[in-house]
Amino acid sequence: MSTNNLIAKIWSFCDTLRDDGLGYNDYLEQLTYLLFLKMADENTTKYNLPEICDWKKLVANSRGELLEQYEEILKTLAESGGMLEKIFAGAQNKIHDSIKLKKLLLLIDEENWSSTNADIKGEIYESLLQKNAENSGAGQYFTPRPVIQAMVECIKPLPMETIADPSCGTGGFFLGALNYIRENNKLTETKENFLKFETFHGWEIEKATARLCLMNLYLHGIGDLKKTPDIQVSDSLNPQKVGKEIPRVKIVLANPPFGRSSSDIPTTDKNQAEKDGYFLREDFWVTTGNKQLAFLQHIVSMLEENGRAAVVLPDSVLFEGGAGEIIRKKMLDEVDLHTILRLPTGIFYAQGVKSNVLFFEKKKNIKKKATSEVWFYDYRTNVHHTPKNNQIAFKHLEEFIKCYNIGSEKKRTETWSTESQKGRWRKYSYDQIIERDKTNLDIFWLKDDSLIDLENLPDPETLIDDIIENIESTLANFKSIKDSLN
Repeated sequence: MSTNNLIAKIWSFCDTLRDDGLGYNDYLEQLTYLLFLKMADENTTKYNLPEICDWKKLVANSRGELLEQYEEILKTLAESGGMLEKIFAGAQNKIHDSIKLKKLLLLIDEENWSSTNADIKGEIYESLLQKNAENSGAGQYFTPRPVIQAMVECIKPLPMETIADPSCGTGGFFLGALNYIRENNKLTETKENFLKFETFHGWEIEKATARLCLMNLYLHGIGDLKKTPDIQVSDSLNPQKVGKEIPRVKIVLANPPFGRSSSDIPTTDKNQAEKDGYFLREDFWVTTGNKQLAFLQHIVSMLEENGRAAVVLPDSVLFEGGAGEIIRKKMLDEVDLHTILRLPTGIFYAQGVKSNVLFFEKKKNIKKKATSEVWFYDYRTNVHHTPKNNQIAFKHLEEFIKCYNIGSEKKRTETWSTESQKGRWRKYSYDQIIERDKTNLDIFWLKDDSLIDLENLPDPETLIDDIIENIESTLANFKSIKDSLN
């Protein structure tokens, strides 16, 4: 069966289970457990699971015996240590109809998963994660894979470099970096072992999502049953919750959650940190309950000297006052904020998200302002994408990558000029930016054709989608500003 047909077949069964109240996230979680058990059965020398985890007996069982064995398997694996414990920690059976569980078992049993290589298994699982993002509330956290690929291409990770994501979700950035490293390097045994066990460091606050991340990495050949990649279930912003020192890393790739903190707030004030609702971050520039601003400071603090980062952040980070203004000035002074990619609306499954990718490097031995100029690529004005009918693809970002001039960033050339005013690639000097009100980085220069060319308006559906996105984005920005004032 082709990969696409297999994905469609497995995912279509979710509709059957939804009648029993099983959501998309729950279905994907149960698939994770069962796929793992099936692969263990196909390769007993590699997995060597406890006797209760007998796949063939599980498939042969029915009714109460089936449910009883499945629940006992989950409990046993949750207490097995290593990767097994991390994947199955807190695992529960949520398919309480034995007939439907049996159908799902038979569906999975039809395929020999271990006969497929890691790339194919990983591709299938990644596709299931994307299906989940399309159909559930998880879409706002699912970064489009072409955007990840473009970010990774520009950051150019190398073997033996450490890579972190402080809000790693299901591991999309890790897989983007993994694919790049494997495709562009010949790995020795030492480098391969480093890639499998030492390269990736992630934090995810949701236990179920961290489970999906671990399974995703495992299916792509990262970690084994004894030693797992460093994926922690915790709030990476709060060192007290992490429980150990956060490592300094060479690369950070991230799309932090947007909005105001729903838990404790990081503060630079020792006295305030003693109060309920706060925790101390002396390495931050300013106290803020704004999640994305807190994560931006956190990411800067995580980088080694000469470390580099690419981070997806909402428009509000570029223009809001208060803590936002302080952080922008500090960024310009203390890290080399050299590039901003302005992303179009309509690429995330959550509506109204206006975002950008900030590329920066933590310079060593700074004696003057770290940022001399900021290059902007506007891939938003006059660009229309939707998550389903006109998805963003890697080809749409190839011009940006060419302009980025990887490896020769000092020799970049603007495509915009007074003679060529449709160019999307333009630079602004440190002095030009610092003179702007509140050090505003929310910069546009291209004319929006839909606003001035009445003869060539987009179709009504596109116009309505744009209006909805603009209203939702405006409301989100006003909420963020209100939170900052508070």
